[in-house]
Amino acid sequence: MAIVNRTPDSFFDRGATYGEAEALAAVDAAVGGGAAIIDIGGIKAAPGEEIDATEELRRIGGFVSAVRGRHPEVVISVDTWRAEVGRVVAGEGADLLNDAWGGVDPELAEVAAEFGAGLVCTHAGHLPPRTRPHRIAYDDVVADIAATTVGLAERAVSLGVRPDGVLIDPGHDFGKNSRHSLEATRRLPELVATGWPVLMAMSNKDFVGEVLDAPVDERLEGTLAATAVAAWLGARVFRAHQVTATWRTLRMVAALRGDVGLRIARRGVV
Repeated sequence: MAIVNRTPDSFFDRGATYGEAEALAAVDAAVGGGAAIIDIGGIKAAPGEEIDATEELRRIGGFVSAVRGRHPEVVISVDTWRAEVGRVVAGEGADLLNDAWGGVDPELAEVAAEFGAGLVCTHAGHLPPRTRPHRIAYDDVVADIAATTVGLAERAVSLGVRPDGVLIDPGHDFGKNSRHSLEATRRLPELVATGWPVLMAMSNKDFVGEVLDAPVDERLEGTLAATAVAAWLGARVFRAHQVTATWRTLRMVAALRGDVGLRIARRGVV
C-alpha cells in the first residue's frame, strides 16, 4: 500500500505530492515499483490547521477519479475518517476506506457497505482525530487493540461491509507511545489469530525514530526491519512511503517462508 498524500504539510514528504501532477507521477512510480494499493490522503495525521470536509474533498476528490482512469487495475484506498468524504470518493471509484481514527464517524462503515467498498478498522487509542497521545496508558495495549479493532470489524460486517474487504490496523503511534507500538509489533500473532487480515502502517513513524534516535528521513532501515518481522509474523498489508524497498523486503520474507520462488535462477544452473 503506497502512500500518496495530497497535503502541503505531510510529515515525511513535506508536501512533495500536494500538486496533482506530482501526485499522479508518484502514483505511477508506486505502481511501477510494486504497489498493489494506492492510499490517498488529504489531511496529515498530526495536529495542525483545521481542514474541513470541503477542503479535504478539494484535495482528493477529483484525484481519485484521475487515478482510477489512469490505473484501472490498482486498488484505490482513501485515508479519511469522514463519511461525507467517503461517500464522494467511493462514488469516484475508491475500493477501500482507510479509517485511521477508529470509527470516530460511525457512518463511514455504512458508506463502505452502501458502495461495496472495503474498510480498514484501526485502533487509535480512543482519541479524536489529529490528537497526539499524552501519558497514555493501557492495562494491556494489545488486548485493547484486539478488542477495539475486532469490534469495529464485526460492526462493519453487520452493517453489510463485505467480510473479505475488512482489515484491522493496530495503529502504530496513534494513541500510543513508542513502547506500545513495539509491543503491538512483537505480539502481532495475537492480532493475526483474530482471523482478520492485519494492515501495518509503520513507515518512518516516531517509534522507529525513537528506537534509532533518527530523524524522519533516516528511518528506512528501521522501518524495513519492522516490516520484515511483521511479515514473518503474519501481517498482510504494509502501508509504505518507500515502495520499492518495501516490496523487495516483503518478497525476500515471502521467499524465506516458502511462499514464493526465485524470479531468476542462475546459481548452480548455468
